Formats: sequence, C-alpha cells, structure tokens
Amino acid sequence: MRPHRLPGALRSASAAACAAVALAGLSGCGAAGGLESAGDAPSAVEPRHLWPDLPPASSAPYDYGEGETARIPGIRVRDGDVRRLDPVAVAQAGLRAKTDRHSGLDALPDETVRKVRACRTAPGECPVLPPYYRDLTGDGRDELVLGLRMPDQQLAVRVYMPDRGGLTRIMSTYDAVISVELAGRDVIMRAPSVIPGYEYRTAWSWDERQRAMLPTRDEILRTPGHRRASPSPTGGPGETPPAPGGAAPAPGGTAPDGTVPSAAPTETR
Repeated sequence: MRPHRLPGALRSASAAACAAVALAGLSGCGAAGGLESAGDAPSAVEPRHLWPDLPPASSAPYDYGEGETARIPGIRVRDGDVRRLDPVAVAQAGLRAKTDRHSGLDALPDETVRKVRACRTAPGECPVLPPYYRDLTGDGRDELVLGLRMPDQQLAVRVYMPDRGGLTRIMSTYDAVISVELAGRDVIMRAPSVIPGYEYRTAWSWDERQRAMLPTRDEILRTPGHRRASPSPTGGPGETPPAPGGAAPAPGGTAPDGTVPSAAPTETR
C-alpha cells in the first residue's frame, strides 16, 4: 500500500513539535506518530557496461513480425464499427493482403488457407474462431481480434483496426499457446516452456509511433502450484506432474472477462 503523505503545513508543525520535545529532554516522539529509523538503506550499485569495445549490431538478426501491418483489400468499415464485419470475410480477404514488409508470420500453412477459403461450403472445418472486440489503440473505437486454428495446435492471432473507412491489420503472429487474454489494452499470449513449471508470456501493446501492436513485454515465469519431481523411495526417478498452466478456456462464445479461446480443437460454427 502506498504510504499517505501529510500536507506541507502539517508536516512542518509535526517536525516543530518533535524538535521542541527533544530540546526539553523528553522522549516518546516516535511512539506518538513521529518518524522512526528503518535502518541503513542499501548502497546503490551503478550499472556496469560489459565489453565496452564490442561494436554494436547494426541490424536485427531475426524478424518476429513486430510492427508489420497490412491493409485488408475489399473490406469497408461503416462508421468505424468492426462489430458489423463478418469475421470469415475478413479472414478470407486477409489472404490477399500485402504487408508493408514480409516477415513470414502473416502467412498461413496451405492446409489452413484451404480451410479458410472453404468456410462457406465446409463450416465444420472452418479454422476461424469467434471474434472478440476491444479498444486496444485508445481511440475510443473497438479493434477486431481474430484467432485462426493451425496444425499442431498452433494459433494465429490477428488484430484489425478500423482505418480511414477500411481495415488495417496491426498485429499478426502465431504460437502454440496455452491461452490468449485481453487485459486492459494488451493482448497477452501464454505459451509452454521446455522447462517444467515455467511458461512464456508475451504482452502485445499498441505503439502510436509505429501504428502497430508491438511485443512490449516478453518473459518466462514460474507457473503457480508446480512442484518439482522428487526421488522415489527406491532411488529411481519420481513421477513428473502434468504440465501446469490450468485448463485453457474452451473456444466458442464470448467470455465475460474478455478471454480469447485457446487453440484446443473444437467444433466451429
């Protein structure tokens, strides 16, 4: 809890009272609510620059698709309301979109492309999950959040922004996810780690200068409730508990907390 601070006049009066008591040889100012020592503060350690003669890199070694955007052809957004859009039509039009640069993360596997194109004739195999809506840019208008199921339980996550009467894709990525969440104006993706008891969490946030969603926080965290395997009484290896992370929310429908369904296989619309 953040400590409450007294107004300046009251702080001065309190300090003067304590000073007067001290001059009079009395004690107990601390017991009456005055300041007390919390001990010595730890010394600050300045950061140290390692290998200062190493030349800095001039270009990124990998392209993770951050900052990549694309105008979606043939989609008009009336009054900037993305809730009026057909998510299947958006996904199909997105197959023809040209990105401002190519990272490869906007591409879908051939099998998924075929199923997206056949959503009208084979809705049972349509990989487009129910849409979600949230104002992620802070401009007072909702963005459209789409998930597309991919092979090997991977999920493509895409965010579309109403823009000048049309639609612009401002985020496109994919991963084998535990879950996807909307928290405030962030899209948070949780993915399993190869280390038992840990998971990756990446928060994507709107960046006004780039005009795109960027992965502003990428971290590996311990999963609550996980226990390390202990040796068995015979000295052999103990049993390893199941992968943690909790049950992912079932796809379909709109959760009241804004949680986006995970990539677990399910029956689509």
